[in-house]
Amino acid sequence: MVVFFGIFKLANDLKKYKFDKIFIFNSSLRFNLVAKISGIPQIYQYPLFAKNKQHIIEAPKKFLKKNLDLDINEDPEVQIDSDLISKAAQKFQIDKNTTNILLGIGGSGPTKRIPGKTFLSVIDKISNMKSCRFFLATGKANEEQEVLNEILQSKFKNFCTRLDNLTIKEILPLIKNCNVSICNDSSFSHLSSALGIKTITLMADTPLIYGNYSSKMFPVIPDGENTVTHNTFGKDKIDPQKIFKRFLEIIA
Repeated sequence: MVVFFGIFKLANDLKKYKFDKIFIFNSSLRFNLVAKISGIPQIYQYPLFAKNKQHIIEAPKKFLKKNLDLDINEDPEVQIDSDLISKAAQKFQIDKNTTNILLGIGGSGPTKRIPGKTFLSVIDKISNMKSCRFFLATGKANEEQEVLNEILQSKFKNFCTRLDNLTIKEILPLIKNCNVSICNDSSFSHLSSALGIKTITLMADTPLIYGNYSSKMFPVIPDGENTVTHNTFGKDKIDPQKIFKRFLEIIA
């Protein structure tokens, strides 16, 4: 019942804008119904019920070529106004002589979230060699907050700034001021790399393509694995030393 309510609510919201076309980068029947109920005349969408066969990069490239005759070969890119980047640097007192690091410690599911102790070990290793500041990006879910609090209650708390009370709009210009990112497979790994920030992606339990499709992504996979996919369940086997090694390669 709740699902149908959500469909009609979104359809009514879209109906206000009287769109002529909609492009749905998803195989969901739900979004197809939303588009039809909202009265959008031309609906372009991935094939229904074909999610398991879709490649995260090739599917949208083919979709755009077929429907808009666009050839997409570059990394995804999010552009931020330079004035917003400068204002974020002032607001958060970004020191250019310090290595500013985004830590994407959250995740959409428990098997994707790397334990707090792993991040603390990485923070320790990096802090021993460089003057650093860490920006902690996560959501409000209880398990995400537990990792956040574990870090904020550690000896490194004075070097950390929490971002969970900010909007994405506020966070994006801040990320652009960072030198490097270390993120679970989450929205922040995708946003960070799209902003042009070299991003170490911690791939514990989702297909590797989600963490290496961009030239700005540098994946770390669980010990003992040659690759990673659904049901790898490797969050406890991500080696802090491997993360640190990736960090050194990036900043060299």
